[in-house]
Amino acid sequence: MTIGAYTIQIHLPGSRSLKDKRQVLRRLKDRLRAHHNVALAESENHAGLWQRAELVVVSVAATRDALVRLFETVHAEVETLVPGHVIELGTDFVESADGWIEENP
Repeated sequence: MTIGAYTIQIHLPGSRSLKDKRQVLRRLKDRLRAHHNVALAESENHAGLWQRAELVVVSVAATRDALVRLFETVHAEVETLVPGHVIELGTDFVESADGWIEENP
């Protein structure tokens, strides 16, 4: 089992207020959740900026390859939906050979 976290940064040059930014992000998050069954969260890194946002997309799959393909699809969809620029920041994986992930005490 593998857990993947995919982080992207979005530049919204046409956004003139936090309300504009939130509308774009709400539509984007709703669509990605519906089409790809992923969890999404907006990072606090750019919460107060009108034209910047950072999203973290998280999913679980049997293999890392499946997550890589999923994140590539998500990136392509974000590119088509967002009226701005999308910057891929990185992907992190947590893997477990036996299906269990141990937590640190």
